[in-house]
Amino acid sequence: MLAKETKIKIKKALTEDIKSQDITTNLFISPNKKFYAQMKAKSDCVVCGTEMAAYAFKTLNSKASVKIFIKDGKKAFKGDIIMTILSDRTLLCAERTALNIVQRLSAISSAAAKAVKKAGKTVILDTRKTTPLWRLEEKYAVKTGGAGNHRFGLYDAFMIKDNHIAAMDSFEKLKEKIFEARKKFPKKILEIEAQNLNQAKQFAYLKPDILMLDNMTFQDMKKAIKEIRLISPKTKIELSGGIKEKDISKYSKLKADFISLGYLTHSVKAADISLEIKEKKYE
Repeated sequence: MLAKETKIKIKKALTEDIKSQDITTNLFISPNKKFYAQMKAKSDCVVCGTEMAAYAFKTLNSKASVKIFIKDGKKAFKGDIIMTILSDRTLLCAERTALNIVQRLSAISSAAAKAVKKAGKTVILDTRKTTPLWRLEEKYAVKTGGAGNHRFGLYDAFMIKDNHIAAMDSFEKLKEKIFEARKKFPKKILEIEAQNLNQAKQFAYLKPDILMLDNMTFQDMKKAIKEIRLISPKTKIELSGGIKEKDISKYSKLKADFISLGYLTHSVKAADISLEIKEKKYE
């Protein structure tokens, strides 16, 4: 079941592309023509976004027949048929929107799946580095690939970053504010970002739920993890800061709780998926 928010976005995406009408399709194609399409994987990927694509086609033609053969979260191999669509000329109008969604989300879910495989017992998380207005769907793709979601926004968890820390007058002031945060929002996760070994040790005494080691060297992360576990055993540890796919296996050996990866949503290349369309006569 698609979220209402997602349905609205798909309709807006269709409107962005079509506006008042698809002038080419409407002029050159008879409304009586029937089209059959196959969405195919041109390379291996973890599929995501099929229900959204189906909704795009059905939004323009409620009588469109959409059959999904590879559901979200399942792997498609090169040449596999992901879904088929039988519809009128509106299939041509929805084609690009539907394909954009599946290509983008499948790229994210595929990247997440690869990262999870390399991470062992360390949990892979995403970030807020998402496409504006499409965070819900992109984070869904991350989950579809087997990884976890970090906070969804500025509202659902405390993340005390370097700029917040720089604005504090002293460590004592930071400590006071953390106490206040705990009192006002006892159910919210509280995370602090440390950018060096000294900060990591100092912040561990504040007993945050999560302590992020951001942009630190591998050796400093190793030392910091040891110190944090001694000072605050219940604090979970997150590694972050430009960690690439090739680095995941190495960083997973540090046995932190989480590794957060910005590239899952901000740097993936669209999955190689095509939509092959053929005219089909009405029977």
